Amino acid sequence: MIIDVITLFPEMFSSFLLSSIVHRAIKSAAIQVNFTQLRDFGIGKYNQVDDYPYGGGAGMVIRPEPVFQALQSLQFQQNNRPVIFFTPQAPLIRQTDINRLCQLDNLIIICGHYKGIDQRIRDAYVTEEFSIGDYVLSGGELPAMVFIDAVARLQENVLGDMESALTDSHQDGLLGAPQYTRPAVFNQMSVPDVLTSGDHKKISAWRVNKAWELTKKIRPDLIDE
Repeated sequence: MIIDVITLFPEMFSSFLLSSIVHRAIKSAAIQVNFTQLRDFGIGKYNQVDDYPYGGGAGMVIRPEPVFQALQSLQFQQNNRPVIFFTPQAPLIRQTDINRLCQLDNLIIICGHYKGIDQRIRDAYVTEEFSIGDYVLSGGELPAMVFIDAVARLQENVLGDMESALTDSHQDGLLGAPQYTRPAVFNQMSVPDVLTSGDHKKISAWRVNKAWELTKKIRPDLIDE
């Protein structure tokens, strides 16, 4: 899977790409992450990429020309490449979205900054928009990292045991059940007896019930859906 990231701050990804599961995915060639510096397509002597918003107001907006030229450099139209943009104005990304997008051969992520990017780019060239939460960040780099991590771990042979990913929270629409490990007793708190019983049928039923209880308590909206 090839992921091209258009960004003003590629250096933000340096340690991220050298750590944990993402590094393993890159090392095994399960994913390839490339960066396109938006400033390289800036306008004029100072490679300007932003300007004041029409209609007034605080903040700056990324101009459409640099973004379009960066997209063109990646041959996004010729190759019909999906273009993703993260913004708080979009629906929350879900595990079902990750499961679908992780199967693509390649895609492009545009990292916004300032007050965002010119709406005409979004209307004409962005194919999917997502939010990672109901809050505002300084730019799209952190959401891009979240997305890269989420799709990397689902690539073939990246995790030691793919069943681990398939039993994570949200894979079946519920939050995951509580997890325990050794020691069996810690600070006078014991692991539930069923988990040490060796009865896999009872353990499976316990986990399903706990997942429902936890989801109903913390995220009842998931059950409603």
